[in-house]
Amino acid sequence: MSKPSFGRAGMSRKSINRRVVWLLVLAAAAASVSYPPPLNWLISQANATFRTKIPSVHAPFVLGLDLQGGSRLEYAADISKIPTEDQTGAIEGVRDVIERRVNTLGVSEPLVQTAKAGDEWRVSVELAGIRDINLAINLIGETPILEFKEENTDPPRQLTDDERKNIDETNASAKTRAEDALKRLAADANALEAIARESSDHAASKANGGDLGFIKDSAEFADLFAEVKGDAAGTVHPTIIETPAYEIVAKVEETKDAGSEINAAHLLVSFAGAVAGNSTSTKEQARTRIEDLKKQVTPENFRELAKKYSEEPGASESGGDLGWFGQGVMVTQFEEPAFKLQKGQISDTVETQFGYHLIFKEDERPLRDVRVRAAFFKKLQESDILPPRDPWKNTELTGRNLKRSQLDFDQYGGSAQVTLQFDDEGTKLFSDITRRNIGKPVAIFLDGQPISIPTVNSEIPGGTAVITGSFSIAEAKLLAQRLNAGALPVPINLIAQQTVGPTLGQDSIDASLRAALYGILFVAFFMLVLYRLPGLMAVITLGLYVAVSLAIFKLVPVTLTLSGIAGFILSIGIAVDANVLVFERLKEELRLGKPLRTALEEAFKRAWSSIRDGNATTLISCAVLYWFTSSVIKGFALTLAIGVTLSMFSAVVATRTILRALSGFGWVQRNGWLFPGGTRRSDDEKHV
Repeated sequence: MSKPSFGRAGMSRKSINRRVVWLLVLAAAAASVSYPPPLNWLISQANATFRTKIPSVHAPFVLGLDLQGGSRLEYAADISKIPTEDQTGAIEGVRDVIERRVNTLGVSEPLVQTAKAGDEWRVSVELAGIRDINLAINLIGETPILEFKEENTDPPRQLTDDERKNIDETNASAKTRAEDALKRLAADANALEAIARESSDHAASKANGGDLGFIKDSAEFADLFAEVKGDAAGTVHPTIIETPAYEIVAKVEETKDAGSEINAAHLLVSFAGAVAGNSTSTKEQARTRIEDLKKQVTPENFRELAKKYSEEPGASESGGDLGWFGQGVMVTQFEEPAFKLQKGQISDTVETQFGYHLIFKEDERPLRDVRVRAAFFKKLQESDILPPRDPWKNTELTGRNLKRSQLDFDQYGGSAQVTLQFDDEGTKLFSDITRRNIGKPVAIFLDGQPISIPTVNSEIPGGTAVITGSFSIAEAKLLAQRLNAGALPVPINLIAQQTVGPTLGQDSIDASLRAALYGILFVAFFMLVLYRLPGLMAVITLGLYVAVSLAIFKLVPVTLTLSGIAGFILSIGIAVDANVLVFERLKEELRLGKPLRTALEEAFKRAWSSIRDGNATTLISCAVLYWFTSSVIKGFALTLAIGVTLSMFSAVVATRTILRALSGFGWVQRNGWLFPGGTRRSDDEKHV
């Protein structure tokens, strides 16, 4: 007699249990994304009990205009001065410019669409969560500015005598304030919190009394950490810590072990293609060379050989010295063998993306992290007064001198390129610019942002230029559209404005959530009453379905609109539709007297074709709605399509796996009334 197995023929209990475990893992992962604390209470408890670090992703849902509140603007584009063949490209260029502009406002998921209404072109802009709609209107309505710029070779401005005097006086004052604080701490070491709250110039830490937390891994406080890392807990650093920006008074509040750091040197032999290298040696040649050096090096002569043979920049002076460093500083391929070495030991050959290395570990010491409290007194630097030097300077050539730009193809190689044609004034200006910038880049800016920085190969006197490069057709077309957006006169006029308040949006969310909850409860009641134990399992997998759906909405992310939520609620009912088909088939199989596990497999097998075909037609409808309707309907189609796809997984995979697992228990087999159409059954099944 063979050993009984569960589920379909050949599937063992072990295989079924493994699938159940994976479903639990999926549910936990989806819940960590979908449900913020305290709804993901299980994760919080597991982390607290077992000291684990199971992550919980706190990503917000992306809400559309009708839920988050915001404004919808509609513009009419004046294309009366644009040739017919250029109108579509000009409108696309305007759309691109508007998208770039509204993105600078920090608006969540702005939607910009163009459409032709009779003989007019319309541009609609949806700005969810916009705070200052007047700023957006002014920014969108501006005519695009196209500029041609050349490299700025002008010498930087020097400080005036008054500015230098201001720097000296400000820095002297910061030094005096720091000295006064240090004297106050000498009398009362616990006064630093009050000092920081009263007079620190570091806004981020001032509110919490200068508490910076543990700072070993902070790039901002690297200089500070280097000074105080050896101080004992509870001690004030005895001197003022000077950095380029601040005079700092600091106290170490707490210390903790942070592993170790090592002092090491290395000898590098690079090869052609290595990162940051210019060697012409092949990898085989470099490998042979490093192996020869390995036979020669000793702890005593390592530095001298590194000065002589290492190909690291500056090694002839440093001898390959890397100084002290902790874990996480070097690349993993270098760091792991370096930390495994004993003090005074030289490594075998180590390969990284930089080449081949020999590593000499000179010393090792424990590394501590420190929690620091500090008061910062701001110094004044030249960069605080002098504006950052602009690497580009304007020329007289602008978008008004550009007649048109278009996608073209190289007549020899067939590669995509962009052709520019200037007017008479632009022809002369462009000729002058290219003559004085041969071999140098000339940048093209649209609305203050560079869109192309081609290099000038020769003077171009004819008024027609070509921008070449490794363009795809789509990239060249986009560049031409952007150039035309700044060149072609396409004014847009605001003709309609609709504002949705956040209160109305919140009311819609609350109503939708109530509808979703009622829908889930009614569906759960229906399934439990009609299908008993399988119905209960369908309800459980419905919870998995909801968690995974919400996780996808957050991670993609899917912009949720009111119609999109309606699609999700509708998909909840569709999610159990497949289970209904299976369970009705199961009822028929059990009434024919088939064993439970055989009936389960037959039910899923015979219902699959109906499930597949029914959901396929729904997905086709969703695709049509998504591609050929407005943005309002797109949200409905997208959430419904996601829900339908996941419903097949929850019904055919999740529910089936759980029922397979349950069917192996004797109490389930003996209580056939737990299944629709079932009766009391004997455990006479072998293999199914």
